[in-house]
Amino acid sequence: MYDEIKITDLEVFANHGVFPEENTLGQKFVFTIKLYTDTRRAGKTDELEDSINYGDVASFITKFTKSHTVKLLEAAAEQIAEAMLLQYEMVKGVSVEIKKPWAPIGLPLREASVKIERFWHNAYIAIGSNMGDKQAYLDFGVKSIGEIDGCKVNKVSEYIKTEPYGGVEQDDFLNGALIVDTLLSPKELLGELQRIEFEAHRERRVRWGPRTLDLDIIMYDDYIVEDESLIIPHIEMHKRDFVLEPLAEISPYLRHPALNKTVMQLLEELKG
Repeated sequence: MYDEIKITDLEVFANHGVFPEENTLGQKFVFTIKLYTDTRRAGKTDELEDSINYGDVASFITKFTKSHTVKLLEAAAEQIAEAMLLQYEMVKGVSVEIKKPWAPIGLPLREASVKIERFWHNAYIAIGSNMGDKQAYLDFGVKSIGEIDGCKVNKVSEYIKTEPYGGVEQDDFLNGALIVDTLLSPKELLGELQRIEFEAHRERRVRWGPRTLDLDIIMYDDYIVEDESLIIPHIEMHKRDFVLEPLAEISPYLRHPALNKTVMQLLEELKG
């Protein structure tokens, strides 16, 4: 659970809206912002540098709102939430509510509003290659993930040499794992990883066959996702030492949300 710093009813005059007159004349928008963080250190030291300066945050929102024109409140809220999460390192999540008291709909109402919550998430990604310059492909994958908007590479394991999995005759693999702080949803992150695989000339011809670069979402926070295109946690992670070994190096006590066992426990069971 996080502590909250709250800014209530910050008024900003800006030029957002679907109708041309809204963009030309402008109107008032009212913001209520919650910043989810840990205030323990600031509470003990009584020093501003150990907290989030809400005056600075209010100025940031005002400048951002005036300089980034959009049509929809949804877009304004999304952009402001992401901008604050990227701007303030101590902010782990935000709630953004935008009220539009002068909404031009021709009917009596007090206001129209949109409210969203956005957080940083931890994604655990397995990375592998068994074609060409394997280390260069893995390094390319790590670098490219770090360059995705809304992603920060937190930890990277050592690369280990492993035998191929799945019964297809092919060269040995080089495998690793990384922890990524991300603002992307699981499906958005999957799309970015597939783009990076494509840029590394990955071809999907044979299941469990050779590949230049393989990027798999192993876990995402403690989410359980079952979809045609994505299953989290990875359905076979507990059967794969080439996933568990590098993951245990960087996050040994990460707990599988369905099996309720840590990565280290799963690895020990697999090795027997």
